[in-house]
Amino acid sequence: MSASSLPAAGHWLGLEGRVCAVTGAASGIGASVARQLAAAGAHVALLDRDLAGCETLAAELAAQGARTLAVGCDIASEAQTLAASAKVQAELGDCAALINNAGLLRPGSLDSVSLDDWNAVLSVNLTGYLLCSRAFKPQLARTRGALVHVASISANFPQSHSGAYSAGKAGVLLMSRQMAAEWGPLGIRSNAICPGMIRTALSAKFYEEPGFEARRALVTASRRIGEPQDIADVALFLASPRAGYMNGAELAVDGGMSSMLMDMVPRPGYNKTA
Repeated sequence: MSASSLPAAGHWLGLEGRVCAVTGAASGIGASVARQLAAAGAHVALLDRDLAGCETLAAELAAQGARTLAVGCDIASEAQTLAASAKVQAELGDCAALINNAGLLRPGSLDSVSLDDWNAVLSVNLTGYLLCSRAFKPQLARTRGALVHVASISANFPQSHSGAYSAGKAGVLLMSRQMAAEWGPLGIRSNAICPGMIRTALSAKFYEEPGFEARRALVTASRRIGEPQDIADVALFLASPRAGYMNGAELAVDGGMSSMLMDMVPRPGYNKTA
């Protein structure tokens, strides 16, 4: 990192005044990322199909002194991603970081998932990331900015009855590296996060079952379920100048769950439950 690109005095991440766009920002991980960006002094564009949810969050952040913009956007639509990019540039300025986070889940094994569900998942979780990235690419090239893609540990570990989701997230990882290779010479960094078990609105119902959270926590090295802020903290770092020499990287943020495989294999006399 050159002296001229070091973060300015203030928040250690150096995101003050930088325009950052977050997809899927109305709730869950996206909302947490948006809140953390605002707290770090960034100007935050909130993109989501749920425009009302974005407007509510934008008002919350504006009341705290943040500069925000709520944009209704279905990232599966090329026209809507281009329009959202133009709106952000016109009202906030050139984007310096895009956090691709919007996602869709449709359960189903590979032999049972309907073609409509398969296409719906891939159109958001994979193609949507491409469309958003391409829409914001000219701005990111001018700012020498960052792409942060929220993937999943299921991109590396097959998960039964989630064939479309796992395949789409695996595609995100390779696409992120492809963007690093193709757009890196333009000054654009592209990195991915692989969350493990994170408590969001999509999974909240699971944790109402007695003992469910404790059983899940046991398969992590940290012995706890992740929260949206656990992902947001890493996303902010990757979006910031502090990660200036990270490009094409994939970070597992799973509480050590992916390191627990051998402890899940039955071994008489060795297995422990706590």
